[in-house]
Amino acid sequence: METYTLIVLLLAATLRVATPLLLAALAGLFSERAGVIALGLEGMMLGAAFAAAAASAVSGSAWVGLGAGIAVAVALALLLGFACVTQRGNQVVAGMAVNIMVAGLGPALALAWFDLGGQTPQLEGAGQRFLGLAWPGAAAAARTAPFPGLLYSQLLSGHNLIVYLAAALVPVSAWILYRTRFGLRLRAVGENPQAVDTAGIGVAGLRYQAVMISGVLCGVAGAYLSTAASAGFVRDMTAGKGYLALAALIFGKWRPYPTLGACLLFAFTDALATRLQGVDLPLVGVIPVQFILALPYVLTVLLLAGFVGTAVPPRASGVPYEKER
Repeated sequence: METYTLIVLLLAATLRVATPLLLAALAGLFSERAGVIALGLEGMMLGAAFAAAAASAVSGSAWVGLGAGIAVAVALALLLGFACVTQRGNQVVAGMAVNIMVAGLGPALALAWFDLGGQTPQLEGAGQRFLGLAWPGAAAAARTAPFPGLLYSQLLSGHNLIVYLAAALVPVSAWILYRTRFGLRLRAVGENPQAVDTAGIGVAGLRYQAVMISGVLCGVAGAYLSTAASAGFVRDMTAGKGYLALAALIFGKWRPYPTLGACLLFAFTDALATRLQGVDLPLVGVIPVQFILALPYVLTVLLLAGFVGTAVPPRASGVPYEKER
C-alpha cells in the first residue's frame, strides 16, 4: 500500500511539474510552426513570473497577477516579433538577448520595488495564489476506497485551475493547427512562406499572430510558476524550463500529443529526482544531490543526441522572409 501511495503521489507531482513545460512547449509549437524560432521561451516565462508575483502581491489578486504576467510575456513576444519578423534579424540572437535581459531585469526591479534581495513578497492565501481545487468527495474517497479513491483524490483532484487548463489546451491546439484555416495557414507559412505570400496572405501578420499566441501561453506558464507552484518570485526561478520545453517540442517533432508525452517524461524525471534526494537506496546508497538535480537535463541531452530519431523542423523555421518586389 505504501508503494502504491508513493506511485500515485509521484504521478500527481509529475502533472504539476509538467504544467509549465507543456504551456511553454505549446507556445513554442505555434511560434516555430510559423517559422519563428522559440528560443525566447525562457525569458518570456521568467518575465511573466516576476510580473505575476509583483502584481499579485500589490493588488492582492492572483487574477490580476495572471493578467500582468500575460501582458509582459506578450510585450516580450512582440519585441521578438519586431526583431525577427519586421527587422528580419537573427532569431537565435534575438531570443537569447531577451532571455539575458529578463534574467537581469527581473531581480533588479524586484530589489528596487520591494527591497527583498531580488525577490517579491511571499504570496499568502487564496486571493494572491491559485490553490488546488478539491473535487466532490475526494477526501472521503481516499479514506473509504484507497485503491481507486487515492487516484481520484490525488491524481485527478487537488490541482489548481492552470493545470487543468494546460491539459485542455493540448487537444485545442491540435484542433487549431490541423482543423482550422488559421492552422493551415500557420503551418504553411512555416514551410513555404513564398507560397503563402503568393496566395495574398500576409506572412508577417501570421508570424506576429503566432508569436503573440506564444506570449500568451508563456504568460500563463510564468504566472503558474510564481503564483501557483510557488508563493512568489525568486531569481532564475524558471531554472531552464524554457529550454526543456523547447527540447520537448523537438522530441515531440512539433506535434501537440507527442510533445505532451515528452513534457510528461521530463516532468517525471524531475519529480523522481525530487523524491530521490536523501533516500538510501539498496546496493547504491544515498545518491549525490548534484547528480539527482542534473538528471532531467542529462535525459534531455541523451534524447536529443539521437535516441529518438531525426526530428525535422519546419523548413522555413529561423529563415527571415523578405517580400519579393
